[in-house]
Amino acid sequence: MRARYGVPLSLTAVGAAGLAYAAGFEVRSFRLRRVTVPVLPRGMRPLRVLQVSDIHMVGGQRKKQRWLQSLAGLRPDFVINTGDNLSDPEGVPETLDALGPLMEFPGAYVFGSNDYYGPKLRNPARYLIEKVQGRHGLNGNAPAVGVVHNPWEELRDAFDAAGWVGLSNTRGHLKLEGVEIALTGLDDPHIKRDRYAEVAGGPETGADFSLAVVHAPYLRSLDAFAADGYPLILAGHTHGGQLCIPFYGALVTNCDLDTNRVKGLSTHTAEGRTSFLHVSAGCGTNRYTPVRFACPPEATLLTLTAKE
Repeated sequence: MRARYGVPLSLTAVGAAGLAYAAGFEVRSFRLRRVTVPVLPRGMRPLRVLQVSDIHMVGGQRKKQRWLQSLAGLRPDFVINTGDNLSDPEGVPETLDALGPLMEFPGAYVFGSNDYYGPKLRNPARYLIEKVQGRHGLNGNAPAVGVVHNPWEELRDAFDAAGWVGLSNTRGHLKLEGVEIALTGLDDPHIKRDRYAEVAGGPETGADFSLAVVHAPYLRSLDAFAADGYPLILAGHTHGGQLCIPFYGALVTNCDLDTNRVKGLSTHTAEGRTSFLHVSAGCGTNRYTPVRFACPPEATLLTLTAKE
């Protein structure tokens, strides 16, 4: 038997089952990715870095909140939050509640577009069509008409009060037991808030290790960090493709990064210098597209080890 318009009923059933899986199970199937990166100077002790990204908190997401709270049990040396914490203007209290145990550890953060502006209801197909430009109806620092402004200042103030270092187009430091980490960050390139000229110059020579942080891994930012000699760049934004094809991978990255590097550990080379790049698939979704397929939500525990 065939459905109307010539679509087989079996195909319709498969599609419905896939949607139910993507929206009802996988989007809540939180997991931890573990990665080892041989990037530290020789003789330096290993460092354990927890990266959380793209939480996109919406009110009532209790399972996500409990899972984020549980990550404190990993006892990382420090935490890096690569942005897009919100997908609901009312979501700040629950976001801070979820991150509260992690804010007991040293940390640093950058913001993404969804920290500043609420998502708009739009045709999900545009996410697939706008592969390269990754347009969200925002241009530069000026919000589009009708865009909801999220209370990002409340997030910033809470992170700062916990001792986390804000890295929006600036540099900062984390002092651990016997180790000083220098950090350089950019505001979100996805909405053209990045100002690399304000942080250019490369790693600090006086620190034990230098790390670069950005929300969206646009090539202009990765090129600048790599050319300046940063050994490791951390980013988020891509959601790992969010809707992937099994045994094939992501169709889009929502920026100009290639799909082969949409998530996980890879490298990036510019002007003859190569950096490690880790892109988190994140643990949330836009509130209007709450589905994931072949791309479960995640956080990453990166163990930084000495170079061989």
